[in-house]
Amino acid sequence: MNTLVTPAFEKLVDLLAEGRVLVLSGAGISTDSGIPDYRGPSGALRRHTPMTYQTFMKDPQARHRYWARSYLGWRQIALARPNAAHEAVARLQEQGVLQGVITQNVDGLHQAAGASGVIELHGGLDRVVCLECGAVISRAALDQTLTAANPDFTARAQQINPDGDVDLAEDELDGFVMVACEVCGGGPLKPDVVFFGETVPRPRVAECFALLDGAKALLVLGSSLKVMSGFRFVLQARKNGTPVAIVNQGETRGDTYCDVRIDAPLGRLVPALHHAVTAKCMIN
Repeated sequence: MNTLVTPAFEKLVDLLAEGRVLVLSGAGISTDSGIPDYRGPSGALRRHTPMTYQTFMKDPQARHRYWARSYLGWRQIALARPNAAHEAVARLQEQGVLQGVITQNVDGLHQAAGASGVIELHGGLDRVVCLECGAVISRAALDQTLTAANPDFTARAQQINPDGDVDLAEDELDGFVMVACEVCGGGPLKPDVVFFGETVPRPRVAECFALLDGAKALLVLGSSLKVMSGFRFVLQARKNGTPVAIVNQGETRGDTYCDVRIDAPLGRLVPALHHAVTAKCMIN
């Protein structure tokens, strides 16, 4: 017997079969791709304090340490590939089931799986912004420049984190050279992501709320909803009278607000959901 097929699963299938579902994904959907989450089973927050916006902007030494670690972490992010859950979301979108996809992740894996029009709530690690001139630079291009500037930097990453940062011994930071903006020659450079303590741009938030207003259901995939940037969409959905479904391993901040709640590995659950919804739509 398929242990995933429960009354809650069947209710979720019925909800998705109605169409116009808005997906909100978090770090839990990318764990099967080798990228840990912050608060779930792989719990990066248990061993790692993420870089904050305030520290990055005010402390040049902390910013230098971040880039040394991120230089190593980018390689693992760049090599990560979409898993079965990302692919199932993309297929559901292709079938017209989804209203849209909002992700709290910065890894680009939804797009790599084929999803289109994805709103990256917290930005993307594949871009870098110059805080002096505003130029947007490809992270891949920056990586080539950093590699040329650091031929003898041989530190080894111990553990990657969801934001592309890695754990790295302090004594291994020596010798790393950070480069200037290739456009203006200044800087500093910042990954085009929303750090902890930073505000998500208002136009991006407004775009998400507009999608939610047109949705018949909100489906949260792999997010604990501990931060308000994602949780506010659950609160708005409830205010709108829009059903909320949550699939996550471990409890979430939205558990008391949802209509359907499933605790299961996303790499198994989301593909099973895709197959069940496809079969139901074919029958109907």
